Amino acid sequence: MTVEKPYVVQPAAGVYAYVQPDGGWCLNNAGWVSDGGRTLLVDTAATERRALALREAVLGQGSPLPRTVVNTHHHGDHTYGNAAFAPAVIVGHENARAEQLAAGHQLELIWPATDFGAIEITAPDLTYGDRLTLYVGDTEVRVLHPGVAHTTGDSVVWLPARRVVFTGDLVFAGGTPFLAMGSLAGSLRALELLRSLDAETVVPGHGPLTDPSAYESTERYLRYVAELAREGRGEGLTPLETARRADLGEFAAWRESERLVANLHRAYAELAGEPEGAPLDIMAVLRDMTVMNGGTPILCHA
Repeated sequence: MTVEKPYVVQPAAGVYAYVQPDGGWCLNNAGWVSDGGRTLLVDTAATERRALALREAVLGQGSPLPRTVVNTHHHGDHTYGNAAFAPAVIVGHENARAEQLAAGHQLELIWPATDFGAIEITAPDLTYGDRLTLYVGDTEVRVLHPGVAHTTGDSVVWLPARRVVFTGDLVFAGGTPFLAMGSLAGSLRALELLRSLDAETVVPGHGPLTDPSAYESTERYLRYVAELAREGRGEGLTPLETARRADLGEFAAWRESERLVANLHRAYAELAGEPEGAPLDIMAVLRDMTVMNGGTPILCHA
């Protein structure tokens, strides 16, 4: 199998997206904003090796190393490389800091065979609650919390003058959304926030750059999961039973289709009245995803 190398796209002046194909488990996107004198980085990478490659990509485009790193959420594929950019200030939502510290070296526990390298958990130094505005030279960078969505501590990074938005894992281009640590209802609300920005270019958390049409397909999937959950729970089926009989239709070609059962676990919890973002039994979710993956444990592709 040929492994595609990460590549850089420049969707607007001074704005760069770092895309790691194929966008599957642990292959996230990052990006940066630079005026030639200062740089702000959005997210890092899952392994030390990949974080150092991102660092070289920043320098390779003639941008100085970042003074600031914004994490769109706490998951290790977006944050494990934070230490590679020391002494940059790490910025994130207040929940993202708490979640990252609580998760610790979670990826090594899930994928013990993966060589993550020397990872020092580096949580945000600077946190915010609702929104934060930063500047890179004259470029305004708005960091917005959409509420509980992919996780309880998501951030959207919006560049209004460039019409570019970094969505983090609110959007997976060509991949299946993952709600196990967030909220289905909240994810639908987050799409409304994204629509209100009127971006031209959407840098998703995983997959190739896209445009706001990605919001429509994401919403269709979320509403499909909600309906499956209502039907399955109403019939007394478990999330796994509901997932195994489901017809994915237009979503069958999306990467990581096994996430359907994780998303049903979340939808069932919300139908039962659990608070958005309330912790699920992640090991049970992983076991069910393994069943949906044909009995093969999900793999970190980093």
